[in-house]
Amino acid sequence: MPTAKRIALLGATGSIGASTLKVVRQHPDRFRIAAAAVGRQWEKLLPILEEFQIPVAAAYDAEAAEKLSRVYKGKVLSGMEGLLAMVSDPGVDYVLNGLVGAIGCRPTLEAIKHGKTVGLANKETMVMAGDLINAALKANPKAAIIPIDSEHSAIFQCLAGRPANEIECIELTASGGPFREWPREKFAAITKADALKHPTWVMGEKITIDSATLMNKGLEVIEAHYLFGVDFDHVRVVIHPKSIVHSMVQFRDGSLMAQLGCPDMQVPILYALAHPERLKLDVPRLDLAEIGKLEFFTPDIDKFPCLRLAYEAGRKGGSAPAILNAANEVAVARFLAEKIHFTDIPKILERVLGGASIGPLSSLEDAVDADAWAREAAQS
Repeated sequence: MPTAKRIALLGATGSIGASTLKVVRQHPDRFRIAAAAVGRQWEKLLPILEEFQIPVAAAYDAEAAEKLSRVYKGKVLSGMEGLLAMVSDPGVDYVLNGLVGAIGCRPTLEAIKHGKTVGLANKETMVMAGDLINAALKANPKAAIIPIDSEHSAIFQCLAGRPANEIECIELTASGGPFREWPREKFAAITKADALKHPTWVMGEKITIDSATLMNKGLEVIEAHYLFGVDFDHVRVVIHPKSIVHSMVQFRDGSLMAQLGCPDMQVPILYALAHPERLKLDVPRLDLAEIGKLEFFTPDIDKFPCLRLAYEAGRKGGSAPAILNAANEVAVARFLAEKIHFTDIPKILERVLGGASIGPLSSLEDAVDADAWAREAAQS
């Protein structure tokens, strides 16, 4: 039997973390949580540490780390330094990055520099610094990224190692969010509660709002460009409300390959953890006869301008995607705090992106500086 893979789980109390723990419970002989990290939710992390007997924990928030250290007997790390120490630890074989937001970028880069395989559910990593991440992967051939977002996992599975020059087009599917059928004139009245009612997936608040604006799909377009080496003219979005087809690849010979399954994040997580194996997983099976039909629609970029802005930022390249991502994080946080309207989110992004000085990224510091500028601009 293979030795159990030692995993550093970043974002252990989030939705990705919860699904990962379900997978590990089904395969305790194959996977072991060797370290776990959170942002602030140390109280939710504590029972996880105890159940899985995890020797190393980290909290990005210093106060949370200090409180955790009072009650937990294992090693407790703090701040970004703690996350970087965790992912570079020789006692960790595999880093599963389920952090939300720009915070996830630096740990991914550090893990790559130490030759780790990264199961990536933090799309902001590739959006902020895709060129830098790809350069680091080239410089560290022992390292690898296996995508965990259901759409990018589907593409990864469809490609099965085929080169980029055989791809004619990538088709990213999107549920369309809760407002797909709403008339545009009703958007001004959208509330926080309305936007958090995702039709098919159960996710954290930030990503749920991004799904409602279609910014989540826009970020995935940028991520797909960097992950698979396909230009933006050949990464398309198609609305698929049932979330059964997770994405598709159109090859140059006319073949269209798709990955289907019930919407459950345990599937792409296990695939990323066990790759290239496929292990047994106790999740619902797809019954196509029961489903009956699968529908697809073209996205309405007039109703959902965030998708258009993501393409614009991606094509500009350099610091533009990092700027867009940071401005979006600020705008979404303000909407969740009920300080702005739903329709203000794309307005803020357009203003910030339009007023930005776009430059190349020669280092992660350049991306961090662009991120900081965009946050300040979005706040103002």
